[in-house]
Amino acid sequence: MAMSTTPTLLLFLLILPSAILSSDPDSSIVSELLHLQSQSKSGLIHLSDHLLRRLLHPSSAPRPFSLLIFFDAQQLHDKTELRLKHLKSEFSLLATSFIQNNPSDPNIFFADIEFKESQSSFALFGVQALPHIRLVGPEAKDPKSDSIQMDSNDFSNLAESMAQFVESKTGLTVGPIHRPPMLSKTQIGLLVLAFFISLPFLVKRVLSGETLLHDWRVWLSGAVSVYFFSVSGAMHNIIRKMPMFLADREDPSKLVFFYQGSGMQLGAEGFAVGFLYSIVGIMLAFVTHLLVRVRNVTVQRFVMVVVLLVSFWAVKKVVFLDNWKTGYGIHAYWPSRWT
Repeated sequence: MAMSTTPTLLLFLLILPSAILSSDPDSSIVSELLHLQSQSKSGLIHLSDHLLRRLLHPSSAPRPFSLLIFFDAQQLHDKTELRLKHLKSEFSLLATSFIQNNPSDPNIFFADIEFKESQSSFALFGVQALPHIRLVGPEAKDPKSDSIQMDSNDFSNLAESMAQFVESKTGLTVGPIHRPPMLSKTQIGLLVLAFFISLPFLVKRVLSGETLLHDWRVWLSGAVSVYFFSVSGAMHNIIRKMPMFLADREDPSKLVFFYQGSGMQLGAEGFAVGFLYSIVGIMLAFVTHLLVRVRNVTVQRFVMVVVLLVSFWAVKKVVFLDNWKTGYGIHAYWPSRWT
């Protein structure tokens, strides 16, 4: 009888530790999050009110992971000034890049939550305006006061600045952001094929001097366009897909065209400054290339006065906007012998 009891006792002792480990609720919730993460193509875990409350109130403190939450509202995706859809795609890019760079690191999970499905969770965090991203650290107990809100400057440069926020607040290393290529291999192959097919026709047009490159108007327009793009920050707006304007947070019926602060530039203010600079540049070109050919001295002097006044006004506006936006002052320099 004792012989038959001993193997049973040994089997029970072997199973007991694994049963205790499997009953650890923190371990089970991490396993569940890893499973949900693996099922998501975007790398984001879609949260519900019930799942979020389980994550916010673990059985033991601190929780063994951090949680970065993107608060979303599908009904606001059509409002281009909020950029919710684009910011969410950048947030997803951050998540997939972190998972790709850190495949065995469950110290942080990236999640999104929808307003229509989880309004109580929005109220729990005190979310009143979008876009809104919050980091819930391992030690956070009160979702509203203990979590860290990502400032608008922290996602002005999209996924890269979001990664800097995560690294600074958690001490984790996100790694490089893996952006998909602009063109697929098939598209590149078709472009190369089209180029070689049209190459003989292009060579013939170049040799006969019948291309747009031989037209001085094209070069003039190109020079003005390059100048405008260089002084307006238009390339920054295109690459970062910055909106032309934003809705005023205090009064959504109003639009904000100029953002006060050096961390972000809206499209409208870039075009405004570029337009002012272009006025000065075009008038300078007009004076040095066309006005000098006018024989009437009186006309020359009158036009010069107008050009100086308009240029002074344009530069003054640029200096005023720069001072308002950055706080830096610009002062005129007078030679000491003039004072």
